[in-house]
Amino acid sequence: MRRLTLLIATAGILFGCASNAPTHMALNPQLPAISAHTMAAKPIAIEMIDTRSANFVARFNHEGDAARLVSPSEAPRQQLDTVFRQGFSRAGYQIDPAATNHMQLQLEKLLTDVNETTFGYEASNDIIINVIASNSSQTFTKRYTARNTVSGPLSADFATLELAVNELLSDLTGKIINDPELNQFIQQ
Repeated sequence: MRRLTLLIATAGILFGCASNAPTHMALNPQLPAISAHTMAAKPIAIEMIDTRSANFVARFNHEGDAARLVSPSEAPRQQLDTVFRQGFSRAGYQIDPAATNHMQLQLEKLLTDVNETTFGYEASNDIIINVIASNSSQTFTKRYTARNTVSGPLSADFATLELAVNELLSDLTGKIINDPELNQFIQQ
């Protein structure tokens, strides 16, 4: 009888821990290292849009169960808009909504796909941002992608997943802001 009580108590504790899984992921992209790209404060209009078909940023797949979806704690569009505005300002551009040079940044994909098994997990992070820059006579379009994988024993550690996706976001925003091809187009 004592063993049965101990077994039921242990199962209850494990079930309680499993049902308290986080429902939101904290995205916090940091401003990457920026190189100055222009001597004069060139005006540019920046628009960040979210073109993803779904709002979740993480999908937990566990052998045979329905996927558990996790939403961001804040809208990624707003966070990335802030990072890009600060980054391009630091690069020497003047952010002006009425500027002739216009840049639209489209968040196409931001997903952490976690596959959990009995003995561990593997999380694939995938981010795609399309940039469409235009001036009075031309248009520049480029697709930027970033991917990484995190794995470990047992179940996925939420802090590790958040850190991996935030580092990837910071790397990709830095790649976009510091892209010599994009900056050359903006300065025309």
